[in-house]
Amino acid sequence: MAQAEIGIIGGSGLYSMPGFTNVHEERLETPFGNPSDSFVLGELEGRAVVFLARHARGHRLMPSELNFRANIYAMKKLGVERILSVSAVGSLKEEHKPTDFVVPDQFIDRTSRRISTFFGDGIVGHVAFGDPVCATVSKAAFEACASAGVVGKLGGTYICMEGPQFSTKAESRLYRSWGADVIGMTNLQEAKLAREAEICYATIAMVTDYDCWHEDHDAVSVEQIVAVLHQNAENACRVVKAAVAAMPKERNCACATAAKSAVLTQPDKIPAATREKIDLLFGKYLG
Repeated sequence: MAQAEIGIIGGSGLYSMPGFTNVHEERLETPFGNPSDSFVLGELEGRAVVFLARHARGHRLMPSELNFRANIYAMKKLGVERILSVSAVGSLKEEHKPTDFVVPDQFIDRTSRRISTFFGDGIVGHVAFGDPVCATVSKAAFEACASAGVVGKLGGTYICMEGPQFSTKAESRLYRSWGADVIGMTNLQEAKLAREAEICYATIAMVTDYDCWHEDHDAVSVEQIVAVLHQNAENACRVVKAAVAAMPKERNCACATAAKSAVLTQPDKIPAATREKIDLLFGKYLG
């Protein structure tokens, strides 16, 4: 099986990544079920990269239907050490305008029906998540915005909501009162699972429009949003390309050993089936 060092997860409007060379596809199975789609492997800026369409090509999977565990596990299986996650978001602040990119450093979980851990079924563990994204990958993504001519903001809070409906105005105003910056439906589970899998992770949040708190929100047409989605997708391709080129070769962050002291269950008490399922992730720490 081919290996990659950098994974790219594309969200709404971004279903492929131009510029790949030596491209081929792999369809992977995991102990946690099927990933969203086939993985497209190749080279980008001289680096081994793999791309996954989060919602599947053709946008067939709702946020609540995504098999986050399978997606991240498959990335780990392919050898990925860093993930750049690209996703469409609504803005909760006037300063974050449509076509701006935000690289958040915090999340608030407003989901209710999602599995966001590899632990369970006889193995208990806890990883640190106070700083939920990798500073190295975030910095590369932010600096890539400038080199690609895109307005980028480093830092901020991403509200992860369940969906598929958007917020009520009362909810949107509440999130603004918390000081949150953007709102989306997908990235927190990826960040949690990537941390457990010891994969560096950062989000490139592409602002499509203002959330419903904004007085001009109701005047925005579907056509305008689609136009912004297309522009954001074009910009994202340039930003990702620049970020991949600038990504350090060596990995010196704490993400690489995030699960070292996470497992609390005595190794001999872990069921054999569970141990086999999580061997790729935690086997090296179980003796």
